[in-house]
Amino acid sequence: MTATEPIFDITSEREELDAMTMAALKRRYQEETGRASSTRNRQYLIRRLLWIAQAAVRGGLCDEALALAATLANDASVRASPARARALGVVAPNADATRDERLPRPGHAIVRRYKGETLRVTVLTSGFEFKGDRYDSLSAIAQAVTGSHVNGFRFFRLLKVAA
Repeated sequence: MTATEPIFDITSEREELDAMTMAALKRRYQEETGRASSTRNRQYLIRRLLWIAQAAVRGGLCDEALALAATLANDASVRASPARARALGVVAPNADATRDERLPRPGHAIVRRYKGETLRVTVLTSGFEFKGDRYDSLSAIAQAVTGSHVNGFRFFRLLKVAA
């Protein structure tokens, strides 16, 4: 640091901002930037105001960095997290988009031992077959077997995607 460079005391600036109310912080932000702040996060607003004050004293980003940031911002996705494959329209080959991925294909059986009895459920294109009766859901079969409401996927241990 040279003798002609302005002094920026971040500690005293931070103490001053910490003492301000949220409304006062928002007013200060608007005075500094000319834009209203939409954030409700106090710490973010304080850090942003500290950066603005420091940039005013020591200089902000160079023109190259600003240009690069603008380019990156234009190419950036608006989503905070990636979309699921099904939402993007990506479906596994030969997969039925309406079929739950945890279920085996129609015609296959789901087998489970329960209280010494082997339960065998056949997956149909629309529903399930169990002991000669047709059911709309695995939960209905689980309720018929246990006598109480049970999540069908959990009862038949189908919580992970079937291969």
